[in-house]
Amino acid sequence: MKKYSLGIDFGTLSGRVLLVDIENGNEVATSIIKYRHGVMDEYLCDSKKKLPIDYALQHPSDYLDVLQAGVRNVLKESKVEPSQIIGIGVDFTACTILPVDKDLTPLCLKDEFKNNPHAYVKLWKHHAAQKQANRIVEVARKRGEKFLLRYGNQISSEWVLPKVLEIVEEDDAIYDACDKIIEAGDWIVSKLIGKESRSSCQAGYKGLWHKQEGYPDNEFFKSLHPKLDGFVEDKLSLNIQSVGDLAGYLTEDAARLLGLKPDIPVAVAYIDAHSAVPGVGINEEGKMLAIMGTSTCYMVLSKKEIFVEGISGVVEDGIIPDFYGYEAGQASVGNGFEWLVNNLVPERYFNEAKGLNLTVYDILNEKAGLLNPGESGLLALDWLNGNRSILSNSDLTGCILGLTLLTKPEEIYRALIEATAFGARVIIEQFENQGIEIKELYATGGIAKKSSLIMQIYADVTGKKIKIGKSEQAVALGSAILGAVVSRDGYETIEEASKKMAGIDDVVYTPNEKNQKIYETLYQEYKTLHDYFGKMENEVLIKLKNLKNKVLRGENNV
Repeated sequence: MKKYSLGIDFGTLSGRVLLVDIENGNEVATSIIKYRHGVMDEYLCDSKKKLPIDYALQHPSDYLDVLQAGVRNVLKESKVEPSQIIGIGVDFTACTILPVDKDLTPLCLKDEFKNNPHAYVKLWKHHAAQKQANRIVEVARKRGEKFLLRYGNQISSEWVLPKVLEIVEEDDAIYDACDKIIEAGDWIVSKLIGKESRSSCQAGYKGLWHKQEGYPDNEFFKSLHPKLDGFVEDKLSLNIQSVGDLAGYLTEDAARLLGLKPDIPVAVAYIDAHSAVPGVGINEEGKMLAIMGTSTCYMVLSKKEIFVEGISGVVEDGIIPDFYGYEAGQASVGNGFEWLVNNLVPERYFNEAKGLNLTVYDILNEKAGLLNPGESGLLALDWLNGNRSILSNSDLTGCILGLTLLTKPEEIYRALIEATAFGARVIIEQFENQGIEIKELYATGGIAKKSSLIMQIYADVTGKKIKIGKSEQAVALGSAILGAVVSRDGYETIEEASKKMAGIDDVVYTPNEKNQKIYETLYQEYKTLHDYFGKMENEVLIKLKNLKNKVLRGENNV
């Protein structure tokens, strides 16, 4: 009898359930469930309650919809029997947190808190806690906290502590009412197995936890706010499990929800981007993986622990056991292209695409592909959603230089692509300059699979060959691999499972020498802008955003 594992991948706008044959990695069936509430960044749920600036919330019931409908869909499509499912893996965007009671019920599902934004899920791209992040860094530096070194001497507003401090400072009733504050990935796994589960992946990269040292000491938390006295013991957990560990077994209640048999092994939760590393078969040093979608995350493994300035984090066993896993990222990639399409591309481009039975992205890729590097006369900064690495500042904003009355949408599109490629090169060089060797580049995700133009530009800008993961769903596949590893009937190690279940395409993007020379010139100009605006030689971007926010809040002291 064939054996299958489930990879359940929770993204920004939807959840994906992937059913995989563990013998060969054949992806038997997929179900994508769009979140009913989407991302709440303007209004809370269906109400007219206006949300503050830089909010990004979600509704936890949407995640349960994915479990209930998605798993049943793949079983129905594949005709696989529930008894053939031997393991389940879960990955989730991070840092995405929610306050829950002692029964793991989200506070937003309770009548007394349903109209309170702080009771809801705070999505990874909730950036309203930037001032808290800044203060955490300031306090940590004054105290000489060594943990800062592991995160490039910066703390992102996207992480656990800034978001929690935001709750404490703006509505401590929510903080007092919740029994735990938990990553959404850990919450899903906990719901499946009927007990609390915490992952080293989420805790290490987003929660300041270290395998040997644990969390920062309590005095540090108290120095941020008196209510954070006992924060780790009261609201988090000291029981952290490693990636690849068994979290527990599917309960009868969860089995009924999913349409499965109880007692199926469930793996400890994974951060979505990290899950793609085994999903493309990477299990050695020096191979950097870019997971390219709404945003891009960069992962690389090493046997060495080196503190890299401006890099999002290094966690022992954080991605693959027995390696230090390094993470960096860009907060705006695909969402920047989407912004262009939604706001600046004229109707005639959509009509042209419709007439050719293509998407508007197909048209933009075709037109932009006819341009030579430098031909547009444009240069952009890729900070439309802030900068994650290496500046770690969500208040930074994007810009486009060189616009004229003759500038066309495809030229702006290409400039935005090039900007994200330049940003990628900044990250790669930061690793290499600090002693982390990058021998090869790999890419996966929707952009990597769909746009040869984008991948060729990345190869030309970075000067490195780029290999593409075989699966279009490497993240969900990585979770399915974890499901196969924790099963009694699966594999002993992640490496063994990924060799059987993952792989790369035959397609390889090789740098074009002529294009490289032009991009070298453009990159040096990009670096000048990057340092000038990003390292605060000129604070105009920050000042403009602050002025905008004051006006929107109706403040008079502008």
